[in-house]
Amino acid sequence: MDPRIPRLRRKLAAIPFQPLRSHSFGEEHHKFFLGPKLAEARVAAFETEHDIVLPDAYRQFLTHIGGSGAAPFYGLMPLERCSLLVMNPRGESAAPRGFDGLGPGEHEPDLFLHIIEMGCTDVCVIAVTGPLTGRVLIGNSDGFWGPNVSSATDFLDWYERWLSHMSAGRDNRALELTSPRLRAHPNRHRMAPKI
Repeated sequence: MDPRIPRLRRKLAAIPFQPLRSHSFGEEHHKFFLGPKLAEARVAAFETEHDIVLPDAYRQFLTHIGGSGAAPFYGLMPLERCSLLVMNPRGESAAPRGFDGLGPGEHEPDLFLHIIEMGCTDVCVIAVTGPLTGRVLIGNSDGFWGPNVSSATDFLDWYERWLSHMSAGRDNRALELTSPRLRAHPNRHRMAPKI
């Protein structure tokens, strides 16, 4: 088990639910409670069904801390409600994974798992394939603004940053999500469902 997990549990337990707390948009939805931890078999079944491997830090959160609930915005969605998305920088329709018509030099699109609902068409995702695997990104599924890549090294680091922000009275939206080196290309990006 990752050594950060007991620390995250303590930090979360120290943050009480406060109705209409101005700096914690969406808190009323999860009330700072987590859903039950997920069994390894359930997580493995999800991975098999979707032909993916969840990033280790996110997987450990699900199996050692909680499977849904307390997280930024409207909270961590239950795994069965999470959906795979692909990012298409040209805004075209996404090809399904394993599409046979790839040309020379083309590769399968990187996959992202939608893990947190932010409201409207804004989504919080975690990269499950590609060079950003394990990193948290926030973007707009309609492509109105490109995704911002968190400077946090993985999901546990990102989650702890949120807990620290809540303890300090800082806004959800000030999670320092953008890493200057990894900022997405300024062209329009569209997050599309995996077909």
